[in-house]
Amino acid sequence: MANVAVIGAQWGDEGKGKVVDWLASRADIVVRFQGGHNAGHTLVVGSETYKLSLLPSGVVRGKLGVIGNGVVLDPHALLAEIDKVTAQGLAVTPANLRIAETVPLILPLHPALDRAREAARGEAKIGTTGRGIGPAYEDKVGRRAIRLCDLAEPETVSAKLDDLLLHHNTLLQGLGAEPFSKEALLADLLALAPRLLPFAEPVWERLDQARRDGRRILFEGAQAVMLDVDHGTYPYVTSSNTVAGNAAGGAGIGPGAIGRVLGIAKAYTTRVGSGPFPTELHDDTGRLLGDRGHEFGTVTGRRRRCGWFDATMVRQAVKVGGIEALVLTKLDVLDGLPELKIGIGYDLGGERLARLPAAPAAQAAVTPVYETLEGWSGSTRGARSWAELPAQAIKYVRRIEELVEAPVMLLSTSPERDDTIVMRDPFAD
Repeated sequence: MANVAVIGAQWGDEGKGKVVDWLASRADIVVRFQGGHNAGHTLVVGSETYKLSLLPSGVVRGKLGVIGNGVVLDPHALLAEIDKVTAQGLAVTPANLRIAETVPLILPLHPALDRAREAARGEAKIGTTGRGIGPAYEDKVGRRAIRLCDLAEPETVSAKLDDLLLHHNTLLQGLGAEPFSKEALLADLLALAPRLLPFAEPVWERLDQARRDGRRILFEGAQAVMLDVDHGTYPYVTSSNTVAGNAAGGAGIGPGAIGRVLGIAKAYTTRVGSGPFPTELHDDTGRLLGDRGHEFGTVTGRRRRCGWFDATMVRQAVKVGGIEALVLTKLDVLDGLPELKIGIGYDLGGERLARLPAAPAAQAAVTPVYETLEGWSGSTRGARSWAELPAQAIKYVRRIEELVEAPVMLLSTSPERDDTIVMRDPFAD
């Protein structure tokens, strides 16, 4: 059986929670391979709603969850999330959650620096969640990070804190923020160690054995391709590589084990925070999409910006993200609209572009080129087969397939897990 990697094909918030939950019920192991608690997945299981940021979605379905080394881990956020889902009736123990021993930790000084930098940027702010993700990745690359395995060695933690504070306190004081005390940070980390270390292991060994045993592995991405630090709308991006290729490095497996790559896209487009958005709507239709789609960020709570489906952007994500097929979500939000538009290119000073330019000023200056399609009067909500869809809805989906140069493998028609049209089992060889 093939493994499956799931990534976002737009700017995140595409409805990955439901899709990953649906796939997790068919997998044996679910792996988070990048990002931090700036990600947010909402899972609806019966009458219970779970809002996850760090826990792999598989734990809700009784599957083994793995947090890979490509994640930056806030220990307080993880333990709070475990406590929250435990209160909802889920047991999270080392039996069903394993964490890479080399995962870098987010310390309290990281969000402090994140917020201080955003405040200093003023109107030029990037729109980060302020949770310390970027500064934690900086420390990882700068070889200053305290990793989970370090908690077993108090002397190592103490020495690394000296290096960290030399760097961070200088920055914090320069930005007018309060410096941190080594003693307080050291005491906090050593107090966390007994709760965290039982989850730690070299997860690459477990994943290698699972692959050899033919077990199904689902690699769960956070954010989306257009937020990738290399391939997204830089600098309005996240601080990690969100493309499927990073599942290998972020989990500790060979690239050949990633398997099939699915890209999740809404039937329209949304974005949270700052940055370019060529097909954004500032009119009643944009507000209607936001209201119908309940477009509020799981993590930030901020209202998402809404616009027409941007096929040019998704085609770009398909190519750089290694996406084999799409999962199209929230088709039902478009029910009843008299006409629909799809972005099929951009205009930049009279020049027609078939990709989003890399430079920030050019990204902000492009205007979309649209193709207009007839809407449908019937309902798609809850449909579980093509036969239940209005003819114009089918035409809309087929046109998206043509424009993005990838087939739609799964089509979601409501937040309910089983309201899904399946063209092909993603785990099938």
